[in-house]
Amino acid sequence: MTADVVREFLRYADVVIFSYFVALNSSYLGLIVLAGLEFGRHLRRMPFAGADDMFRSPLTLPVSVIVPAYNEGPGIVAAVTAMTALRYPRYEIVVIDDGSSDATFELLRAEFDLVEVPRVVPGEVPYHSQVLSVHVARANPETLTVVRKTNGGKADALNVGINLARHPLICMVDADSLLDPDALLSVAKPFGDDPLRVAACGGVVRIANGCKVIGGRVVDVRMPRQWLVRVQVVEYLRAFLMGRTGWSRLGGLVVISGAFGIFRRDLVVEIGGMATDTIGEDAELVVRLHHHLRRRRQDYRVIFVAEPVSWSEAPTSLRVLGRQRRRWHRGIAEILRKHRGMIANPRYGRIGLIALPYYVVFELLAPFIELAALVLLPLGLWAGAVDVAFLWRFVLVAYGYGLLISLISLFIEEVSFHRYPRWGDLLRGVAAAVLENFGYRQILAVWQVQGAFGALHGRRAEWGAMHREGFGAAAESAEPVGVGVDR
Repeated sequence: MTADVVREFLRYADVVIFSYFVALNSSYLGLIVLAGLEFGRHLRRMPFAGADDMFRSPLTLPVSVIVPAYNEGPGIVAAVTAMTALRYPRYEIVVIDDGSSDATFELLRAEFDLVEVPRVVPGEVPYHSQVLSVHVARANPETLTVVRKTNGGKADALNVGINLARHPLICMVDADSLLDPDALLSVAKPFGDDPLRVAACGGVVRIANGCKVIGGRVVDVRMPRQWLVRVQVVEYLRAFLMGRTGWSRLGGLVVISGAFGIFRRDLVVEIGGMATDTIGEDAELVVRLHHHLRRRRQDYRVIFVAEPVSWSEAPTSLRVLGRQRRRWHRGIAEILRKHRGMIANPRYGRIGLIALPYYVVFELLAPFIELAALVLLPLGLWAGAVDVAFLWRFVLVAYGYGLLISLISLFIEEVSFHRYPRWGDLLRGVAAAVLENFGYRQILAVWQVQGAFGALHGRRAEWGAMHREGFGAAAESAEPVGVGVDR
């Protein structure tokens, strides 16, 4: 009798997991279809977008670019150099050195001839660290400000930057990122098109590893040499580009990457700046913004645009990647717990009824289901609860369907933006999409479960030191321009 009960349980559990993966991958496919429709609309409008008019217009809202930096020495000069060359009528760059123990500040001081100024940091949003000094570039003090402070974490550094920002729009950019020359112009354009409703806008983050970088700009896009990083390229395309574009079209975007997002400063100040009690402060800010504006019954938009690009350095080792993914999933768990009152609450419209429940079921729980499948399915097969035919159906749904989603993402990206101009790079992307299913997905699930348990037990979250090779190294490791077959 007990054996029959166990077999029945395993049969039921395996069917539930099978159905879960059907729903999960179908939801991804739906978001990708929406993204493809949005890309088509975007490409049709591009010739008439009026970016040049916006660049010349005196009415274009100025932007404060806020760059928190902690031990970013290898890439900080290249990143800030790229930002100083952005095509935008009026903007400032505020770099916050959050107690770096490396040469981050010294490299900036030498490159931009920084001089200390007696500037008081306002207290519009709270911060908990001590500001040691404020510096500006001697040649152009209105454009570049560098703040030195004691270490307080990324959110605390961003709050110092928000306090010092002088413009109505604030753009948060990671210090290991390079912006395309027109990136700021493109991501700020929705605020000019719909100034009364747009509250925040996110841009695309792509991986710079392996690309050729000159003068702080990505001049030759290449697929990275390391397979670990190539898999991340596919992952970024599927989750960040396709997924967020799809959610934006649905009106349910709840994540704007801290690597590249722009917000109305008055709204950010109104809700108290960045939260320091969660490791996912970027996404938490967006959810809190939804919460605030929905409660006020205000007509607003939080959107994602696919064309402006921020190039970021991806982890090249399993150790660093694991630390990153544990943080990311811990951030999701903390945000959903903090804003649990919004989940399934009709007061918050699509955010409460669709977006947040989706994140609970298909983001937070997905790694748990993945690992459960790896245990329960073999047990079900061993106990005779399921047969080999069911096993193959499960593999096709969980992994074959997932591979199809990745390949469709690569195809839509290629047709829409053609970022990788060589056949070899596209084929490497296809190979990476296949390899993702053999080991990467499984170890990723383990890291994510560890991150979720970290949030559950309330252990102190640390950003930790992230090893950087720097954009100069990335450029040198790329193959020479001209090698390969251009398409």
